[in-house]
Amino acid sequence: MFPNSSNLGRPPFPPKHHQRSNFFSKLPANMPPTVITHQPVTDVQFNFHDGTSLLSGNLATIPAVTPQPTSYGSGGLVHTSGRTSFRGRKRQSEQYVADDVKRQRFHSHHSKTTVVSQAVPLPKKHRYSFPIGSVRSPSLSASYKPELTGCVPPLQDSLLQDTAETTFPVAKDKLSQQVLELFQACQQQTCDLNRKELCRTELQREIQQIFPQSRLFLVGSSLNGFGTRSSDGDLCLVIKEEPVNQKTEARHILGLVQKLFSTKLSAYIERPRLIRAKVPIVKFRDKVSCVEFDLNVNNVVGIRNTFLLRTYAYIENRVRPLVVVVKKWASFHDINDASRGTLSSYSLVLMVLHYLQTLPEPILPSLQKNYPEAFDSTMQLHLVHQAPCAIPPYTSKNGSSLGDLLIGFFKYYATEFDWSHQMISVREAKAIPRPDGIEWRNKFICVEEPFDGTNTARAVHEKQKFDIIKGEFLKTWHVLEDKKDLNCVLPLRATV
Repeated sequence: MFPNSSNLGRPPFPPKHHQRSNFFSKLPANMPPTVITHQPVTDVQFNFHDGTSLLSGNLATIPAVTPQPTSYGSGGLVHTSGRTSFRGRKRQSEQYVADDVKRQRFHSHHSKTTVVSQAVPLPKKHRYSFPIGSVRSPSLSASYKPELTGCVPPLQDSLLQDTAETTFPVAKDKLSQQVLELFQACQQQTCDLNRKELCRTELQREIQQIFPQSRLFLVGSSLNGFGTRSSDGDLCLVIKEEPVNQKTEARHILGLVQKLFSTKLSAYIERPRLIRAKVPIVKFRDKVSCVEFDLNVNNVVGIRNTFLLRTYAYIENRVRPLVVVVKKWASFHDINDASRGTLSSYSLVLMVLHYLQTLPEPILPSLQKNYPEAFDSTMQLHLVHQAPCAIPPYTSKNGSSLGDLLIGFFKYYATEFDWSHQMISVREAKAIPRPDGIEWRNKFICVEEPFDGTNTARAVHEKQKFDIIKGEFLKTWHVLEDKKDLNCVLPLRATV
């Protein structure tokens, strides 16, 4: 499924960090020796006018170029050669996104600290700086074969395919057509991902001056298939294989990162703030890409759930449009901000998936139950992106339209789901009784994280906010049931 997830997370070490470390001694014993490389990132080509991005991996496979040695930390903007789209601090106009450019490549991430950077040649316009993944787990070899055609597009290909190649559900009614059109207008484009990836590449280079063995991964909506043009970027800084104490060690590490951003990189990074949450983050804005980012330390569950969600996004063609519209709706009604006591985007995605799993004729299965080896929570990080590659589309007998499913979603949470006694579980594909642990006791909304079992909706800790959320679901259900017009609950023109 993750077609080439090997990349978005971490280019090879820069030249000054070529030295070997105990990182490599921890690689799996059965890993082919060709997987390990110490190639530096020496060239990045970006051309947002044609929607392509070339990030060097194995230098032997890439045509010779003359790099202009500039980077965030040395006074220039990026490591580039040839044309570059960054000529100042303003975001370029929309002209760089050609209407017919809808190709998006995704990279993914590797190990906790294992440095796996396999260089597999790609077509010239599809090379990324990450391993393209042929490292296979022996336990998966019997079930997952490279030659099988899965439903999830490989990262080295495109997440956003050309309209002619993308299979969208047929919209036979007005509401379904509105849902589909809003999704197509708002979905993340290739250039959006490229801007985030460029920032990640440069920041990793700078952070490695402090933590030489670290890796910076792009995670969340940017890679999971549910991103929009306005989605922020989520970054996971993996420092070491062992867990990091989030209250002490992670905060200390993030303090050093914040200081780096505030001093050496102040010309390019603005408003770096350390947020002392359960999983602390540094929030900042990249002036070059004009993207807001959240950076955490060693929250590796985010790498795992990125690719679980990416599989759900592609096994059924009604999933992505529904999720994107629900996220837009929640944002418009001010209930999509965990920092203000409402629902995170991640919780909203899990809520949509759970609803689609619990219909009398389900539209989605439990991937973790059906393919336990592909979504093993103990799988090494450098294998996570490729394990689901061969998972086939899910064939449901439920032929409900996008419009009917959207109305049903609001009805389910407004009238059917028992908020007081039940927990939303995508892992189990059903509503289950709340556990009695402190994580769940006296909580207004319980949404189970599929891998670590925590409550992703713990931010909703005030009854007033919970009542507002429930009220929005109920009101929206009544309006859509009556009007069958998305504009009545989410003005399309303003949203786009």
